[in-house]
Amino acid sequence: MEFKTLKVIFKHLFNFLVLSSLSFTAVAEVVLIEGHVRAMPASVPNTAAYFVLANPTDKLQRLVAVKTVAAKEAQLHTLLEEDGMVKMRQVSGFDIQAKSQLVLAPTGDHLMLLSLVKPLAIGDKVALELIFEQGESQQIELQVQGADKSEKQDSSHTHHHHH
Repeated sequence: MEFKTLKVIFKHLFNFLVLSSLSFTAVAEVVLIEGHVRAMPASVPNTAAYFVLANPTDKLQRLVAVKTVAAKEAQLHTLLEEDGMVKMRQVSGFDIQAKSQLVLAPTGDHLMLLSLVKPLAIGDKVALELIFEQGESQQIELQVQGADKSEKQDSSHTHHHHH
């Protein structure tokens, strides 16, 4: 009888310690609204991820990096118009203003997944770890989807929509 009592006490103590350690992990206070990873032919080693993050807090959040096991590298990119041509450039981060949203889309800011570990098929899930400036991180998961008609039309234009 005493062993069973000790076992229950240790079980509760263990659970308390696990939950306590989890509460010390800094988690960003942003919310994934929607998103997807673009499906590409198996022969293409890179793809892009598009998503919308909401910042319901009263403080600015800055997304500075993304990690994933699906690709060797994940880079934050923007589109710039130079000499009448649209060019893609890596950036150091994206600000998400207080009570606002960050929109990563085919026609502007986006996430590039470079040197995919394996080809991604429609329906696959891609786990991403979002890293914020103050060291907080957040896990999100996006589904691989084909390009829809509106995305194809948007990407055929040579201008950049400002958000």
